[in-house]
This record gives sequence, structure tokens and C-alpha cells, in this order.
Amino acid sequence: MDAAGRAPAALAARQRGRVVTASDKPARIGSIDALRGLVMLLMLVDHTREFFFYHAQVRDPIDLAVTAQDLAATRLTSHLCAPVFLLLTGLSASLYAGKHGIGAASRFLLTRGLFLIALEVTLVNLAWTGSLLPLILYLQVIWAIGLAMVALAGLIRLPRPALAAVALAIMLGHNLLDGIVLAPGQPGYVLWSILHQRGFIDLPWGGAARTSYPVLPWIGVAAAGYVLGPWFSLDAGVRRHRLLALGAAAFAGFLALRGLNGYGDPTPWQDGATLGATVLSFLNVTKYPPSADFLLATLGLGLWLLALFEALPAARLGGLRVFGGAPLFFYLVHLWLLRGVYHLALVLGLGLGSSGRVEAGAPAQLWLIGALMSLPLYAACRWMVGMKRQGRHPVLRYL
Repeated sequence: MDAAGRAPAALAARQRGRVVTASDKPARIGSIDALRGLVMLLMLVDHTREFFFYHAQVRDPIDLAVTAQDLAATRLTSHLCAPVFLLLTGLSASLYAGKHGIGAASRFLLTRGLFLIALEVTLVNLAWTGSLLPLILYLQVIWAIGLAMVALAGLIRLPRPALAAVALAIMLGHNLLDGIVLAPGQPGYVLWSILHQRGFIDLPWGGAARTSYPVLPWIGVAAAGYVLGPWFSLDAGVRRHRLLALGAAAFAGFLALRGLNGYGDPTPWQDGATLGATVLSFLNVTKYPPSADFLLATLGLGLWLLALFEALPAARLGGLRVFGGAPLFFYLVHLWLLRGVYHLALVLGLGLGSSGRVEAGAPAQLWLIGALMSLPLYAACRWMVGMKRQGRHPVLRYL
């Protein structure tokens, strides 16, 4: 949401002992925009993999027996994206509520969430599949963010301690539900496929919706982000120390649970033939739905990065802040840009593999393609950030 990176004047009142006056205007929080910008660039590389490395599909968790280590490492870097998106969604909602009130925040979460759901099943799926009525309609991260926002619209009415308890219970306890597996046609199958079990839901035109991102754990992450909102009314130094401490606690929890190799992830780690293979196995946690281990590791790292960006001068964050200043715009444009570049390469016969698809030769090339793609995306996002600052149209706040 556009208010995502803004610090409400009411929340900023106590920073450095300064008294906020009516003339003060909310300013975007650079660390939030920068963190969002970083994970969007990682997402760009992963989606480049989806287009240009289709010949080497990566399972979840990664099948390390058939996946090269450099490809596995490239895939693992993208694990940071969805948790940070959802955490910052909740944090942004809290900042918005601090300025406009809980009622206004709840209404905005509801309308924004429904807008994202509609966007997922139209423009986003059109970019991925090339059809508005595909045989398989993928319900992915934009869908998950949308549904999490709709749920959060109601959950923010809870007292903040109760909301914190709900968030922790969902994030750390949902793996207790792994044993509940429903088959198509059973009562509750559709709802359970949306909440916790990846599945296919029949659609009227004969296709099926694939619930790639079961949403229950992501609701917990968004709620956790909302709980963090008041920290942004504190002195910056105090906030950094809290972010570092919470990140350390999350990562310590990950090391403990993952080390015990029991509860926390459906897939245990194993000793590999080399140290690198063992480390990859240890980090090879489940994303769909995100296991407790997955969330502890990625959110711990995300909190540390947020603390780091809080400490850096604004000038050092400029490029990342541009990407993070127009997140939904970036998401839509990068998908269509990738699709256009892929089809251009296909027409020109560049990099054609035996399957007739355009194939990158090595995972390192995915990073190069992503870096080249970031240049026009930077220009586009910079233009959109300028448009949003001018506030010429209310719909721009959604981008």
C-alpha cells in the first residue's frame, strides 16, 4: 500500500524527543522501502529463472539429488521475498492505522486486499500464462497478500498483545495441521486448499485454480508485521536494537528446531557428501505452505536487514528505495517485461534448447539477465514514484 513506507506523524512524535506539530508531514521510511526493493530484485532473478530455466524445474523443497548447487542456491535466495512482503504489509498497515485510525486502516486493508485478489486472477495470470481463462490459474503471492490483508482487516480489531499471540500461534503452530489432508470432493476441501494444503480447485470453464500459496501462515506473518508498528515511534537506535534482538531470537529458534530435525519442517535435513551439500540440505526448508523453520529463518534475516538499512545513510539506499517505492507497479511491469524479452529471444532464435524453449546456459546467467532487466525497471519505477508523490490520481496509491 502507498502508506506502507510512511511514518505517521502521531507515531513519530516521540522520535528524538521532538514534538510533532500540525504542520509536520509524514515522510517515507527509507529502510522499509529499501528492504522491499531488495527482495523485489531477488524476486526478479527468481522469476527470470521461471522464464529462462524452465528446462530445470526446481521442486519445493528442492530435490538436491538432481539440482545443481548453484541453481539451488539461486532458488534459496528468493525465499526471503514472500515473508518480507507479508511482514512489511502488516507493518505498513500499522503505520497507516497510526495516522488514520483502525477503522480507516481496516477499510483500506479490505479494499486493497480484494483489489490484489482480482489482479492476481486477471493481469498477473495473463502475464504468466498468456490467457485470461487458462487451464491452470495459479494463485500465487499477490493472491496470498490480498487474502492476508482481508483477514488482517478483521484481526487488527484485537488488542495488540492478543494479535501477537495469534500471529505466533499461526506461524509456529500451523505445522501441527500438516496431517490434515483432504481429497477433492471431500467436505471442506476447497477451503482447506486455500488455507493450508496446496491443491486444485475446479473452475467453471473447465480449468483449475492451483493454490500455490496456501494463505494461513501468511496471515500470521502479516499480523506479526502489524504488531511491530509501534516500534517505529521509538528512537532509531532503540528500534535497531530491538530489530536485531528479535531477528537473533528468530534465527536461534530456527537453528534449534532445524537442528533437532523434528517438528518445524516436513522435510528433515541430511548429511551430504560435502559441507556445501550439508548446508544446502539444512537450509532446504518448505515454502508451500511456509514451515515454521522457513518463517523463523527468513523473518530473522529480514529483521536483520531492516535494522541494517535503518543504520545506513539515506544516500546509500537511493536505488533500492526507488524499487521499493512502487512495489505493485514493479511487480506488474517486471512480469510483462520478462514475457516480452523471452518472446523476443524466441522470435530471434536466441538460446534455443532442444525443447524449443529459450534456455539460459547456467544459473549465473539468470543473475546477469536480472541485472540487465533492472535498468529499465529502475527508470519505470522512478517515474512512477514521481507520479505518486504528485498524488494526481487516488488509484496511484495502490501501486
